[in-house]
Amino acid sequence: MIIIDGKQYDIGAQNLENLEEVFDKVVQEGHLEDRIVTDVMLNKEPFTEIYPHQAEDIEMSEVESLEITTMAADDMAVEITLELYKVVNIMAEGGKRVAELFRQADDAEALETYQDLIEVVRNFLRMIGVLRDEYSLGDSAIYEKSAEEFNSMFTEMSSVLENEDWILLADLLEYEFLPAVEKWKQVIKQIRDDIRATKS
Repeated sequence: MIIIDGKQYDIGAQNLENLEEVFDKVVQEGHLEDRIVTDVMLNKEPFTEIYPHQAEDIEMSEVESLEITTMAADDMAVEITLELYKVVNIMAEGGKRVAELFRQADDAEALETYQDLIEVVRNFLRMIGVLRDEYSLGDSAIYEKSAEEFNSMFTEMSSVLENEDWILLADLLEYEFLPAVEKWKQVIKQIRDDIRATKS
């Protein structure tokens, strides 16, 4: 029995050998078009592949029930923008923490936390880029300005880092990074508005 978003489907599973073939068939028949899978329940238990193509190793004789829950890609994109607000707050907290550690001369801890912060910023910018490429059709001036500001700030921070001027780095984080981070909330709002506009 295969259920997708509460509806039962017959996809001729008797001719399929393993779970991966079922997933392929579901995709081929267009059941997941413009949708993102959020949950898979196999025999009433949550299923996530532990290694690539694990579904290939699960034979159909082992499958009593398969339930797939999905969400419209546009709805998922809106959810992601809400998560990105949280990331902005995490970046702001991280910036404050690093500045504080440098001011307390706890350089080792500060540098470690700074590396984590940079990683969060990279992932954040990557996600913003994906959403913009996919959905954002509006005015991108605010995005370009924010991205430019981040670029020049991180270039400056890199050279300060090389010179090991920790107090200046703390100042940059506190007085330039934190206000710059706040501006990203406007960018996220604009992207969310653009996603909603494409949905309607």
